[in-house]
Amino acid sequence: MSKKTYNIGIIGLGPIGQTLAVHFKIAGCEIAVTDLDREKLNLIRKEGMELVSKMEKKSFFKYVYYSLEEMLEHDCDILISAVKDYHVNKIVDILSKKLKKDVLLLSAQNGIGVGELYQAHLPESAILKMVINFAGNLQAPNITAINFFNPPNYIGSMDDSQEEVAQWIATTLSSVELVTEQVHSFAIIDKIWEKTILNAALSPLCAISRLTMKEAMSNDDTLEIIEQILYEAVQVSSAEDIKLPDNFVKLGIRYLSNAGNHMPSLAIDLINKRETEIDYMNGKIVEYGRKHYIKTPINLVLTNLVNAINCKNGVSKSK
Repeated sequence: MSKKTYNIGIIGLGPIGQTLAVHFKIAGCEIAVTDLDREKLNLIRKEGMELVSKMEKKSFFKYVYYSLEEMLEHDCDILISAVKDYHVNKIVDILSKKLKKDVLLLSAQNGIGVGELYQAHLPESAILKMVINFAGNLQAPNITAINFFNPPNYIGSMDDSQEEVAQWIATTLSSVELVTEQVHSFAIIDKIWEKTILNAALSPLCAISRLTMKEAMSNDDTLEIIEQILYEAVQVSSAEDIKLPDNFVKLGIRYLSNAGNHMPSLAIDLINKRETEIDYMNGKIVEYGRKHYIKTPINLVLTNLVNAINCKNGVSKSK
């Protein structure tokens, strides 16, 4: 697949999907989008998508589809999956049956083990992975308030066979101020773990305590818990031969100390009685810890508490 530009299809229009859609459109790409929320799609058809707060950008979209099956009929070269991790199995079930030959799949999702879900159904050579270093919340169905962007994002081909395409994506996004760096396949796995561990250190704690990220980092009691989460994760990642930066715990605390005075998305999902991505965050740290006989009691407690709260709220897990 060697082209000067590629047609992009985006699956899932939460903050990540909307941010990528707006930037690719500003970069001059042909974009097709889809989401499960028909109200959101109707608004996007009429009013476009808008980014506010830390970014101020807006784009309008010609190709808005009400189902993934419908969008797969569009002439896309690259499909970007920006759905919640627990929706991936539903997505790959459709893709494995209807994805056209030579179409690539980019997973724009943070979480350990997500790439493997795609690899179980699609050729490894067709998969790219992106580590997202921006975050936001939906202010309206078609408006994303960007809370922060800590550049760069990272992108890599799962088996290094699509480095040219990965570099094109990185260059295209960087050209419109969404700075992205292309890295090799082993480095992207390391970056996935690094970002997921940082998310795991704050997200469930904020969800259970109802503290904002800034409040959690400013309290000595919760800060001690955060440090222990990081120490457990470092032990597990080392056993998995994941290369984290030297002094990762200290660097992680410094990074998280700059977190904003708002709730992470997992906390918002738990508060609103929606399924969470805990099993792909702290849950994966627990899972890999068991594999290596490493105890991870803090991550286990947080994982089980979040799942227990959702169980009490009648929230069932996706299959």
